[in-house]
Amino acid sequence: MVSNRPPILVALDLPTGEEAVRLAKSVAPHVGGFKIGLGLLYGPGAAVTTALVSFGLPVLVDAKLHDIPSQVGAASRRLGRLGARWVTAHVAGGVAMLEAAAEGLGETSGGSAGVLGVTVLTSLDGAALSAVGIAATPGKLVSSMAKAAARSGCEGLVCSPRELQVVATVAPELIKVTPGIRPQGVETGDQSRIGTPAFAIARGADWLVVGRAITGAADPVAAAAAIAAEVKTVIPESGVDA
Repeated sequence: MVSNRPPILVALDLPTGEEAVRLAKSVAPHVGGFKIGLGLLYGPGAAVTTALVSFGLPVLVDAKLHDIPSQVGAASRRLGRLGARWVTAHVAGGVAMLEAAAEGLGETSGGSAGVLGVTVLTSLDGAALSAVGIAATPGKLVSSMAKAAARSGCEGLVCSPRELQVVATVAPELIKVTPGIRPQGVETGDQSRIGTPAFAIARGADWLVVGRAITGAADPVAAAAAIAAEVKTVIPESGVDA
């Protein structure tokens, strides 16, 4: 349970585990949890995850699992043992794969962790999807994926701010975790489908994933506090059960 905390998960995409843990400790008073991504998972991932869990805030392990069901189930079991609150898996891997992820994670977490289905990466737009043979718009693709995730045992979905209302319509039971968050004045970088913190919260995001706007700031603590203040203007009593 995370109470009286802004629903912000800091994406700790930093070069080393030591830097990630140090920054997490400094911004912890202003955020609701942390995300560890592939850059660190392919290095000191287990140790960093355990260290972050020790802060008492939820940790999203953004493994983006996408393989045959047996391999995804095995990976989920390992991540559950580390204390991850959520683990991500690509919805494109199929219903059986998502079910294996949820089952494996449940076995080792005692039912306290959940799978988040990854839909369309925020770095992709309609043109990028078309270039790999996908005719559907991001919105239509996310809609289909949300329905699949809902019937596969996922706890939630990862989607851009632009598709939040689509997910709320077709799969209202799923929690909505939203990357691609860019406060006013922060560079877009390699993201395409983005939104401000207030935009995302107003459209129903349950959790905001914020990376470079905090980790790349001259003063990460001040940046985290500013984003938390912006979120509070939209939901005065921000705080999400974890």
